[in-house]
Amino acid sequence: MNVVTLDGTGEIVPEPDWEALFNDALEIEAAKEHWRRVSAELKSRNILSPGNAHAMQRLIVAYVLYDRSLREVAEHGAVTKPKRGNPKAIARTSPHFAAMRELGSDAATLEAEFGLAPRRRSSASKAPAPKTRSRASDAYLGSTGR
Repeated sequence: MNVVTLDGTGEIVPEPDWEALFNDALEIEAAKEHWRRVSAELKSRNILSPGNAHAMQRLIVAYVLYDRSLREVAEHGAVTKPKRGNPKAIARTSPHFAAMRELGSDAATLEAEFGLAPRRRSSASKAPAPKTRSRASDAYLGSTGR
């Protein structure tokens, strides 16, 4: 993992090595920008933690792959044309369009878990610190020098 510190976020959750996951320079830059935006927001709300690292990576990958599929659908359409010369060929939904829908759903689920969607912000909050109770035995053990 490539440790990048952005306002202290890299100290909490190291940024993944996007070059190992993507081979397109524009997608790598997009992944880095998404990572910076998401990690900075989670840090500002005190919910960035090492346990979120893989879910954050999945969210960023969903964003990048969604954009990849979107470019393909924008260029070729949501429906694939039947192959010429085959009388049994029919028009079908583009696999890129299906991928877009699936990736969008995955991203929405992860955004909700992190409270990134405006409607979900209040549901994702800092976990409260456990309350400690003092007991009489604590005073006894404290006086013995332990």
